[in-house]
Amino acid sequence: MESAIIAVFVLGYLAITLEHNLKIDKLIPALAMMAICWAFVAFGIEDFQNWFDSGAHALVGGEGGFGELAKPEKMHMMEEGLLHHLGKTAEILVFLLGAMTIVEIIDYFNGFATIKGFIKTRSKKRVLWIFAFLAFILSAIIDNLTATIVLISILQKIISDRNIRIWYAGLIIIAANAGGAWSPIGDVTTTMLWIGDKVSTGKLFGYLFLPSLLCMIVPTFIASFLKPFQGSLPEEEGVEENKPHRFGPTMLYLGLSAIIFVPIFKVVTHLPPYVGMMLSLSVVAIFAEMYSNSKFTMAVVGANEGHEHEEAGSTHHSPVHHSLSKIELPSILFFLGILMAVAALESLGLLFGFADWLKTATPGLGTEMDPNGVSDLVVMALGVGSAVIDNVPLVAASLGMFTEPLDHQLWHFIAFAAGTGGSMLIIGSAAGVVAMGMEKIDFFWYLKKISWLAFIGFLVGSVAFMIIRTLF
Repeated sequence: MESAIIAVFVLGYLAITLEHNLKIDKLIPALAMMAICWAFVAFGIEDFQNWFDSGAHALVGGEGGFGELAKPEKMHMMEEGLLHHLGKTAEILVFLLGAMTIVEIIDYFNGFATIKGFIKTRSKKRVLWIFAFLAFILSAIIDNLTATIVLISILQKIISDRNIRIWYAGLIIIAANAGGAWSPIGDVTTTMLWIGDKVSTGKLFGYLFLPSLLCMIVPTFIASFLKPFQGSLPEEEGVEENKPHRFGPTMLYLGLSAIIFVPIFKVVTHLPPYVGMMLSLSVVAIFAEMYSNSKFTMAVVGANEGHEHEEAGSTHHSPVHHSLSKIELPSILFFLGILMAVAALESLGLLFGFADWLKTATPGLGTEMDPNGVSDLVVMALGVGSAVIDNVPLVAASLGMFTEPLDHQLWHFIAFAAGTGGSMLIIGSAAGVVAMGMEKIDFFWYLKKISWLAFIGFLVGSVAFMIIRTLF
């Protein structure tokens, strides 16, 4: 049955990558893959000998372990595991919904036109560097997922040509994942290691800031010489029509401040990030409703000016309802399918076994990092693996497999490898999945055009880490 589950996952994965060839939206195979994998888990529950308890980050197996339990007990553990994974996935999805709604509310008031006004240059190369550094810095503050949403939303207001825009989106993914690696709140995997008392904020910054910076700068530098980033961006038509609403700048600063508030709320309350995001959304929504009322009151008295959200008369259209209607729900469902399908593999201990196999199969390769024989090649393989399989379960498996103390070099290398390795494939990171949904980026286009840049950045950053760790 384990082979059947792996086969379903591989076939579903192929269907996602061949989305444009099959002419089937990627969310369909993702949801089908999730449901069938978990159905097979339920059908074969009596035969499984191992079970990975994600809550405890421990493998339940061996003598007197999972295989010795009666079917009702196994079913109970499966239901608990399914609920656990659904809860963790829901945390990400609710967080994503909140962030996307705030972005749409800002867009409702045309607030991103404010940032567009700040970017005076039309040089493709300069715009590339501006967005790369913005992604690198913002992802460390508001996490790579939210930074990608915000920056691609801004990008859509600056560049109307999608063929040009997707190149910038690809480099934003690399920069956002690099920026999230050196911050404890920048990426879900570094957050897991931080919460699990494996890394501290100071040492994480000391070990990973320079490798992460190089991981962003080197691919961006190479890309700046490529043809898509040569010359100037075409002048956009209708610039006068895209001026921000009089409340646009206020909503932009309020919305971005609300998103930045989320990690602060998490540190203070120790609650999951989605709770803070819901609080931020409620505050932004209150001001949006207030400003919207003012807007429509003025519309009754003055001229309408043809804004798409305004109509003559006293009818009030809620900016929150409008923003919720514009959210990319297919992307949300795709994210649900991918994460829950990977959770099925994780629950059976297959990913744990993969990580364990790497450890035992390559005991003498690379520079030895510790007496237990965990080589650099193993950690780099985990990074490459995080591009194919979600990095969250791989890091979860490493938490249960390795016993190194707080701030050991191994944990920092895992944080870097898992955080930046996902850039090598469009579906290898949360930032990539979101960008794929927002810009409809083809899997194979990204593989041919962007993956090699991400791979070079990953290698350069890994070498930089190996050098830096000798100084600590």
